[in-house]
Amino acid sequence: MSIQFAVISDIHGNIVALEEVLADIDRRGISKVYCLGDLVDFAPWGNEVVDLMREKGIPCLLGNHDERIAFDQPVTPLKHHDDVETANRLLAINHSKAHIRPDNKAWLGGLPYNIELQYRFDGVYKNILLVHASLESNDEYVYQDDAVAKVLPVLKERRVDALVMGHTHLSYVERLEGVTMVNCGSVGRSREADRMATYSILTITDKGVEAEIVKLHYPIQKVANAIYESDVPDFYGDFLRGKY
Repeated sequence: MSIQFAVISDIHGNIVALEEVLADIDRRGISKVYCLGDLVDFAPWGNEVVDLMREKGIPCLLGNHDERIAFDQPVTPLKHHDDVETANRLLAINHSKAHIRPDNKAWLGGLPYNIELQYRFDGVYKNILLVHASLESNDEYVYQDDAVAKVLPVLKERRVDALVMGHTHLSYVERLEGVTMVNCGSVGRSREADRMATYSILTITDKGVEAEIVKLHYPIQKVANAIYESDVPDFYGDFLRGKY
């Protein structure tokens, strides 16, 4: 017996990439999908992405971008952004604040910070924890190089068999001491060199948790053109095309 589901994250207003990913999940016959958040900012379809999540009833977490838009939080600079990205980030987030509908802001504001799943196989329990960024925060960066030191001891103490994260837009699977740590990457704004739409598939059995990273091509130029034709800064179209 096995249980399989897909995990997506960091769509960032990119409905084109999201539809490609959901179609691939459907083709694989996977009926359950979870989303780790960051539905909005950086592409013109923030409302359409939220509408699709609501329509499909996909369980979703509150990403840091979702939280900022839902509660009109201030935009603070990030240390790893240069001045160009910092200026464009402010414009893009303010665009979302002005354009995301009130009902969608209210829906985002009601999302949880994490989801805990438990599956039983003949008395053997497997515990899966879904977070946007880390165990403690929805805006802490947990990269592959520091995942073991930052989260493994807590996962073992809490008897978590698998942790699935997003936020960094960099996918990986790390398995150590019986614990599976996954970053499912970004559907709509990958920071990886290929810029492909990325998500993960988890397979749970009594033996453990296996994770696969799936990468899909999608019409990036189409999305970039839509960004150029919108009030979202051109920086984000150029980013998807690999200029940054």
